[in-house]
Amino acid sequence: MQNGYYIGISSFAFLTLSTACNQSQKSLRPAPPAMKPNIIFIYADDLGYGDLECYGATRVKTPNVNKLASEGIRFTNAHAAASTSTPSRYAMLTGEYAWRQPGTDVAPGDAGMIIRPERYTLADMFKQAGYTTAAIGKWHLGLGDKTGEQDWNKQISPALTDIGFDYSYIMAATADRVPCVYVENGLVVNLDPDDPIEVSYKRNFAGEPTGKDNPELLYRQKPSHGHDMSIVNGISRIGFMKGGKKALWNDETIADSITAKAVRFIHQHQSEPFFLYFATNDVHVPRVPNPRFVGKTEMGPRGDAIAQFDWCVGEILSTLDSLGLADNTLVILSSDNGPVVDDGYADGAEELLGEHTPWGPFRGGKYSAFEAGTCIPCIIRWPGMVEPSISTALVSQVDWLASLAALTGTALPDGAAPDSFNELDTWLGRTTKGRDYVIEQAANKTLSVISGKWKYIEPNDGPAMVPWGPKIETGYNKEPQLYDMSTDRNERRNLASENPEKVKELQEVLKTVRTNKITRK
Repeated sequence: MQNGYYIGISSFAFLTLSTACNQSQKSLRPAPPAMKPNIIFIYADDLGYGDLECYGATRVKTPNVNKLASEGIRFTNAHAAASTSTPSRYAMLTGEYAWRQPGTDVAPGDAGMIIRPERYTLADMFKQAGYTTAAIGKWHLGLGDKTGEQDWNKQISPALTDIGFDYSYIMAATADRVPCVYVENGLVVNLDPDDPIEVSYKRNFAGEPTGKDNPELLYRQKPSHGHDMSIVNGISRIGFMKGGKKALWNDETIADSITAKAVRFIHQHQSEPFFLYFATNDVHVPRVPNPRFVGKTEMGPRGDAIAQFDWCVGEILSTLDSLGLADNTLVILSSDNGPVVDDGYADGAEELLGEHTPWGPFRGGKYSAFEAGTCIPCIIRWPGMVEPSISTALVSQVDWLASLAALTGTALPDGAAPDSFNELDTWLGRTTKGRDYVIEQAANKTLSVISGKWKYIEPNDGPAMVPWGPKIETGYNKEPQLYDMSTDRNERRNLASENPEKVKELQEVLKTVRTNKITRK
């Protein structure tokens, strides 16, 4: 697979790249007749290219994901738009690179709505196409109008209903950030009005214990770096929270809770076309799998969380089977960014890895400009419409919006999804040509471009290692970097000085993409 990783991906004359060229990219192939299969996105969190059995993992069993892969297309060159959660999800849901908009970095738990109501989204597209839509699980894209000004005790607005979702049952932010509550259609679930929620990312509330000052209260997990503020369920988090005791989630049952809501949504809407964005918490920190998964692997909580994720997948697939919906449902499984092992909690993840390589054959990981930051597992299954195969095509999650709009025969409004190309034929396995280039974003907004066998990382004077704790190489370098990914997937030999014309060519790509937003005729 090493030499075939980028086979079939053509290069083109980047020096003449223009907005008009970008427009033609969107209409390379005519859209098929409008179809309305159910669409389910199963979106893992921090799941690496090498974390699944069907991608080479041997220390964890993932039979349900394996089944999905055996019945669909397993992509080996698929990319998230960014190597961290918030910008990756923003780009996927809007079809616009997050670096084009301020305020799209990793969001605090009290962030205001990052995807504003006026922004056209994937959910808006499906609504326009006549679908019922839902978002269930991790959100991490903000709620309410302004950061830090939400009233968590009332209807939160704007919320997901304002960006195309008919139903939502979400974690307010992410598991390691307060408030640790579920929000259903803009309202905190199980909130006791006599115990109102208060949240601050600036200062603690008087009398409230923290992980830093009260480590004796951390009976479930202790931080390895950061994550030493308010304590919820014996785990200290990022940010400060007071009140809302009855509304707090139980970390051990997060997977059960969101999966049950997803299964219920499928049952309720089995007779109409639906779009389900099912975003799991696994395998993000703090990793607290349900007791029935503890010990399923020899890799501790991180390995057991992968097994739990596989169970979630199995529940979705078995529900489709039981309702006779499998043949009319397109399932997409992927991850928001690359893996991280120790991301702030002392859960033994590093010590218990053994021969497991979450990053697969690549260098780096979450946060990184190196390939493991954004090259993620991706599987698509649509029985009878997608032939089981392995695809080496170069693809990006930013294209899901335009591609699925083509599938459903939906005309996108002017200015919508400016960076999303119609790559439907590639996603459905009708061609392995894929994109001419893919843009990647690292944690500090360093950009990279992949085209054909080449990867270029722009110069940046950031630190060589992630500075706040995770043992991950950032890929930042003051000099231009150029790698031949057909022979050097680990990005060890910088060929920039030997290939100045290729460097110039790919620099021109980044310049053009940065300065020219794509518009549709």
